Amino acid sequence: MEPSGRAKGKFESEENRTDSVIDSGIDSFRSLPRDEPRLSGAAGSSAPGEQDKLSGGDERLDSAYGSSSIVDNLSEIIPDKCSISGTLSSQNTEENTEDEEEEEENLLTTVTEDGDTIVHLVIIHEYKAAAYDLISILPKEVLDIQNNLYQTPMHLAVYLNQPDVVKLLKENGACLELQDQDGNTPLHVACEHGRLECANEMILDSSPTKLVQVFETQNWRGLTCLHVATLHKQHRLMKLLMKKGVDLNIQEGTSGKTALHIAVELHDNEAVALLLIKGANVDAAMLNGCTALHLAVGRQDATITTRLCQAGADKMIRNMEDETALDLADGNDDILALFPFDDIQIMGRTVGVNF
Repeated sequence: MEPSGRAKGKFESEENRTDSVIDSGIDSFRSLPRDEPRLSGAAGSSAPGEQDKLSGGDERLDSAYGSSSIVDNLSEIIPDKCSISGTLSSQNTEENTEDEEEEEENLLTTVTEDGDTIVHLVIIHEYKAAAYDLISILPKEVLDIQNNLYQTPMHLAVYLNQPDVVKLLKENGACLELQDQDGNTPLHVACEHGRLECANEMILDSSPTKLVQVFETQNWRGLTCLHVATLHKQHRLMKLLMKKGVDLNIQEGTSGKTALHIAVELHDNEAVALLLIKGANVDAAMLNGCTALHLAVGRQDATITTRLCQAGADKMIRNMEDETALDLADGNDDILALFPFDDIQIMGRTVGVNF
């Protein structure tokens, strides 16, 4: 499936888009205000274990992560003397020439060979003050530009756990629905990596209509945000989505699993309990007809089987293979003993079962 919705509005052609800054007479600009970059695991940056991903290699998650040319030559992309202010003016407005204004505009609209805008870059390298200034003055169309991996600045701010930047992006109209090369929205990223504060900033004060659209968006694996949060055992994220009215019974797009099916497959008793308490349909069926009880019995998970039975799971539902959950017990006495009944019906006839 091809990624959709790549933002438009890149202001320069492919041939010369990286040249406008380098050749623009950068000596006429002031220095960028910046916080100290934290690229070596300082507190508040990426979570433990993710620094390796930021350092490059085949698993890098962003076009600029691990790019030594970006890190080493950041001064060429963000000049040492660059003016970023609410009025896009130099310290001495009277001395700011028309050429300088044009050069400054070029800086703000330039993209790198990886498709990153200056907004992407200041977020990646945690130039917080510059990020605040840029987000406050640039139009929504620029804030929604996607790089070569279809990531918006919002995607990067969430991945790098910058809730304050996420908040500012949202307040200035950044889109929550745009999808990266894997089909993930920024909220998908938050649900995968446990970015609770970022997710809260995206969801906070959003209209119910907008939230439904975000909650129903599937990535290229067919997973919604609730499926992703369940898959990665992000229970706090699951609770946040539930609080905002996410559909607990929404099915993923490949096999029709609900979050309850996924939780059962993972033997995640806590997630199963949470979903059932909040009202998930215990008898929801996948495309192959299997309910959560089929999966629990098939995996010989006595704890979850018991919980599903206590929640009223129908033991006689048949899947596409014409099997009930009892059939899948396959003579396992421990599992069979969990079924709280003394007889069953087969084709309308009562058959006694001795446990």
